[in-house]
Amino acid sequence: MKRFLALTSAVLLSLPIGPAVAEQGGTPGAPGAGDPYFPGQGNGGYDAGHYDLSLDYDPSTGRLSGVARISARATQALSRFNLDLVSTLTVRSVTVDGKPATYAQSGSELVVTPVRGLARGRGFSVQIRYDGSPAHVIDPDGSMDGWIRTGDGVFNANEPQGAMTWYPGNHHMTDKATYRFTVTVPSTRVAVANGDLVSKASRGGRTTYVWDCRESMAGYLTTVSIGTFTFADARIGGHRVTTAVDPQATGDASGFAERHPPVLDYFASLFGPYPFSSTGGIVDHAPEVGYALETQTRPIYPRVPSESLLAHELAHQWFGDSVTPTLWRDIWLNEGFATYGEWLWADRLGTRTVQAAFDEAYATPAEDEFWQTPTADPGGPENLFHAPVYDRGAMTLHALRREVGDATFFAILRTWAREHRHGNADTAAFVALSERVSGRRLDALFDAWLFKPGKPSL
Repeated sequence: MKRFLALTSAVLLSLPIGPAVAEQGGTPGAPGAGDPYFPGQGNGGYDAGHYDLSLDYDPSTGRLSGVARISARATQALSRFNLDLVSTLTVRSVTVDGKPATYAQSGSELVVTPVRGLARGRGFSVQIRYDGSPAHVIDPDGSMDGWIRTGDGVFNANEPQGAMTWYPGNHHMTDKATYRFTVTVPSTRVAVANGDLVSKASRGGRTTYVWDCRESMAGYLTTVSIGTFTFADARIGGHRVTTAVDPQATGDASGFAERHPPVLDYFASLFGPYPFSSTGGIVDHAPEVGYALETQTRPIYPRVPSESLLAHELAHQWFGDSVTPTLWRDIWLNEGFATYGEWLWADRLGTRTVQAAFDEAYATPAEDEFWQTPTADPGGPENLFHAPVYDRGAMTLHALRREVGDATFFAILRTWAREHRHGNADTAAFVALSERVSGRRLDALFDAWLFKPGKPSL
């Protein structure tokens, strides 16, 4: 996740028409998904299945344009529905199933009213044309998020709310979908997105890149990053590794691509098969950003990552990307697991044992604020990326490992990754799974480490 370090556009949603309940008129879909940390994020009344985004970007002017398609199905009888999109981008037209629809923009909501209501269970299509100059937003913790302009392009990191700064959609993490990105940029730039590069074509001084992400993905994990990158795409050690590195990036980027397979193979031996068709990373020159992000299949870094940071973001591919939380308060399921991945990789390298990492964190004095934040509910969006979520989350896993033993502990992690592959799950599900696999009641352990403030006793 966010691991801190020191447009003319059109969208089309479509699915084959299937069996539907013959309900007339319907009611409006909810303007949010009901997450207490971000009440306006996401939308109700429909499920997006696929986004096909065609974007044309000019780094010199900051203007974005394009065409995109997304699949959706009504989950209730809908009279109207919302999409998340910042109002700094101007919508020019909207159609539903090819027919002009009424629409209105307000804040970060695009409200669409089709000519006729949509029956529950019905697949439908929406086409949206919009244009403008995307700009990042500032998160409650003060960090930049979304379409972040750089000197030569875009550093595009969207956790937790940045996706709405550059394309409309249902952007709560529970509405995962597949994606296709068609991105046109000046030929002096490279456009990198999630998934697999399927084609590249140049004409008239501009180059179009097409990327397919065939595994479901939460909106906050999407990226279209643009820059004067040194680009590489090759099979290394059984993995398709795609990397893009800004020549101005801080750090030694030699061997960056080759560093990925050993980490992934080690994690696969512990967590189960790598869940995606490709891997790699984007290293951009963005010192003002201050964090890396586990953008799916292709983490993005503002400088060349250290061994611990690389391990953190690659562990996220299992925990956070493939298995995604249901609510933002469960973010420890991302960050605690990825931090534990750092500890495991350091142990593997022989630089520090997992127990030493645990002991160092546990040495934090009991009166320190670190112990006052319950791991499984840090209290609000401003605390999502604070140390207790990361380190106390990792300590929770190590406490579980000490309680149930190595064989059972790693069986729990493998089962978690397998049973919730490309889906969503919450803390209660992890607790229940741990008890099921171990055959033990673990209430006291999880209560102390996840739900109560204060330093747990050993």
